[in-house]
Amino acid sequence: MQLKYPRVLLKISGEALAGPKPFGIDPETIDTFCQEIVDVADLGIELSLVIGGGNIFRGLSAASQGMDRAGADYMGMLATVINSLAVQDGLEKLGLTTRVMTAFPMQQVAEPYIRRRAIRHLEKKRVVICAAGTGNPFFTTDTAAVLRGAELKVQAILKATKVDGVYDKDPKQHQDARLFTHISYIDVLKKRLQVMDSTAISLAMDNNLPIIVFNLFTAGNIKRVALGEDTGTLVTGGE
Repeated sequence: MQLKYPRVLLKISGEALAGPKPFGIDPETIDTFCQEIVDVADLGIELSLVIGGGNIFRGLSAASQGMDRAGADYMGMLATVINSLAVQDGLEKLGLTTRVMTAFPMQQVAEPYIRRRAIRHLEKKRVVICAAGTGNPFFTTDTAAVLRGAELKVQAILKATKVDGVYDKDPKQHQDARLFTHISYIDVLKKRLQVMDSTAISLAMDNNLPIIVFNLFTAGNIKRVALGEDTGTLVTGGE
């Protein structure tokens, strides 16, 4: 099979792992996502993951309530490690070999992130889960996803969301919201569309790294996107 994207990075929000719960980790939801990830890996696609921590702790929200932003962001990074270990457990129960790699050392639970080692894991068809963001405060996990994607030379960033793609306005509040099938980085920035934060979009634009935004909760979507089917919204440099 000719793969459009032989190597991809999948970005999943922490909130997605909570499933129907308001916070925390829902094992059934993780099991469902992990089975879809296995389906993608079975195609021979080299797969890396970045998982947010918002289901446990969100640094920006805590900072808005008076907590020091840097300290709050470090707490958020630790939350992503918890989520990464949960997803690792789910994937390995299904037979995949995985590696959690953290942006700062946590030798007892994960490997340190080293770019060349991560690439070698991918070449050996191991799923690489990149945890702890960039290792620095003031950067989101979206930015971490694009950074790791550029470093690992992926062909696309798969941005999993709760909606079908990028809209011109919030589809949950506006029935006439229009779904884009293709939009440029510049238009995302100009229109201030909530795809990823501006740092992540700018980094993707500088590295000509396509972003595909799709609905994680539609069964089979991860596989469809990884195969290059017309699903969700493609964000690239062109119109």
